[in-house]
Amino acid sequence: MENGEVVVGGVLRISRPNARFQQWQALLRNQNKRQRAGEFLVQGVRPITLALEYGWPVRALIYDAERSLSRWAAGVLERAGGEQVAMAPELLRELSGKDEEVPELVAVVALPGDDLARIPMGPSFLGMVFDRPTGPGNIGSMVRSLDAFGGAGLIVTGHAADPYDPKSVRASTGSLLALPVVRTRSHQEVLAWAAGVRADGLPLTVVGTDEHGTDDISALDLTGPTLLVIGNETTGLSAGWRQGCDVMARIPITGAASSLNAANAATVVLYEAARQRAAAK
Repeated sequence: MENGEVVVGGVLRISRPNARFQQWQALLRNQNKRQRAGEFLVQGVRPITLALEYGWPVRALIYDAERSLSRWAAGVLERAGGEQVAMAPELLRELSGKDEEVPELVAVVALPGDDLARIPMGPSFLGMVFDRPTGPGNIGSMVRSLDAFGGAGLIVTGHAADPYDPKSVRASTGSLLALPVVRTRSHQEVLAWAAGVRADGLPLTVVGTDEHGTDDISALDLTGPTLLVIGNETTGLSAGWRQGCDVMARIPITGAASSLNAANAATVVLYEAARQRAAAK
């Protein structure tokens, strides 16, 4: 056990911070290492349950070597597949990324491919683009709102924060595992994809959002196939997106606030789309 690990009964046991532990620890802090490894960390009952429900490949399940497993955790270990790892509790706490109590399970989950075909299209399509976000928590919050209001998926464009950063995963409260999130290098890829969708007969409308938009969001018809576009938290939409959108909408606000947080703005426009669709039924 010189390297701090041993295999007992098919379970890998890790007692000190060895190379394997450090590899997983790096997934908490480093986007490039997540990308190279092709995996990220998931914890919590709802997120791990959703990962299994939606068929995410689980590469490893890590649990507290000194605690009896709950019925839920034991069931996850039985059906998830992947490597089983019993880890010293002080190390497992570090993998949680928080200073709170030791999590019962941490799952190492494979990253999906960044393919726009993963986002399901249809007559009731409602999707969202987040252009060059800087805050991973905003990405997770946006995915959560998309899930709540019937969205089909999120596209993250340009140089951006990572949707699989632990802050994003936590902010999504598991919705990141239920909805496709696809990253693209620029708006051009998304607009080409949208043009292909239209060529296939789906009348997709691309709606940008900006405080100087030409129409109030409530004045637009959002009942058809719609792709909503939210800009960077500080600079808003890029010039390319402004040109590429079919219409620019605004959210009327009052008071001393100069603007809404990006995730809050997304929630407002998604609610308006959901409200219109419910009224049209």
